[in-house]
Formats: sequence, C-alpha cells, structure tokens
Amino acid sequence: MTDDIELTLTATPGPAAVAHVTGEIDLHTAPGLRTRALELIDQGHHQLILDLSGVGYCDSAGLSALIGIWHGAQAVGGSLTLAAVPDRLMRMLTLTGVDSLLPHYPSTADALNAHQGAPNTV
Repeated sequence: MTDDIELTLTATPGPAAVAHVTGEIDLHTAPGLRTRALELIDQGHHQLILDLSGVGYCDSAGLSALIGIWHGAQAVGGSLTLAAVPDRLMRMLTLTGVDSLLPHYPSTADALNAHQGAPNTV
C-alpha cells in the first residue's frame, strides 16, 4: 500500500466535473481522497464524476470514503457518479449493495453522456 492518491480534475462542458483517481484507496489514502473530493464539491463541482480506472486497490476504508463523498454531494443537491470502476471494486460495490446507491458507468464518456441527458439526477 502507498500513502499517495492522486485526484486530477478535468474541465468538461456542462455541469459535471470529472476527477481522475490514481493510486490505491486504503486506510491511509481514503481520508485524503474524501477531503479532496469534498473540496471539489465545495468549489461548485456539485455533479462529480470519479473516474476510477487508475485505482489498483480499494478496501473498506475506500468504500467508506466513496459513501462520504456521495453524502457530501447530496448535501448540496449534487451527485456522485463512478466511471470505469475496476472489476474488483465493482464486486465490492455489488456485494455491499452500494452499487444501487452510486450510479456507475463503464467509461467517463458514458457517465458524461448520462449527466448531459439528466444533469440534476443522482
């Protein structure tokens, strides 16, 4: 496990913002991911899409961070959408039922298309 996680914001047309997550989301990095994502939401990126294609590992602390980010987005009338979720993490989301809470798409393009069709939905 590493102590680094990277969150890179990409400008997009429309209300959604895409943040690419790179690294391992674990007990050491999950708090930083949550903090950075909530900062993006506080800066006005209320329709946040997390591209998780660069995530090699995610444990229960990471799952908790994703739920916390979702709560933060909901608190301001926004949404959290996941894109390009790695298979292992998708299995965890499915087993815990979180997949029914967090919208997820096979790619960032698919997630953006969904937001353009219905930008104010979760």
